[in-house]
Amino acid sequence: MSKLNLKVYLKTSNEIILVILQFFIIILHFIEYESFPKIKLIQDNSKFSFVGYIIVLIASIVLLIAIKDLGRNLSPFPTPIANGNLITTGIYRLIRHPMYYSIILISFGFFLIKLSFYYLCLTLSLILIIKFKISLEDQYLKNKFKDYILYKDKVKY
Repeated sequence: MSKLNLKVYLKTSNEIILVILQFFIIILHFIEYESFPKIKLIQDNSKFSFVGYIIVLIASIVLLIAIKDLGRNLSPFPTPIANGNLITTGIYRLIRHPMYYSIILISFGFFLIKLSFYYLCLTLSLILIIKFKISLEDQYLKNKFKDYILYKDKVKY
């Protein structure tokens, strides 16, 4: 395997690993993992729970809007699709990565609903993975679209 092929392979495998980890952590939000210690951070969580449900609802709506706005450019991978366009309208006019931030907010909402150490760990893990994905995606978009730097300067988050 040539050096260039190895570099492409490693880059692609890193992206696949990030996507698999992201989906795995999302799935874990819906599974009560029995082996994990069930440590409640706060016992009375009715107010937190209400706020959590509101955050999940709003973030889910933003996620659906982002999916609609992306259209055929939608991909779980940080690499832009081959014939894709830079989307700077709709929700992307206000937020550069609304899908990623929505997923983080949904996870945080689950944490507020459950207030357990398990959901805190899931949220923190998801933040870390998505941080890496955003970094990668920003590089790919900068290399593919000459207007991306202007867009990134205009839309900070």
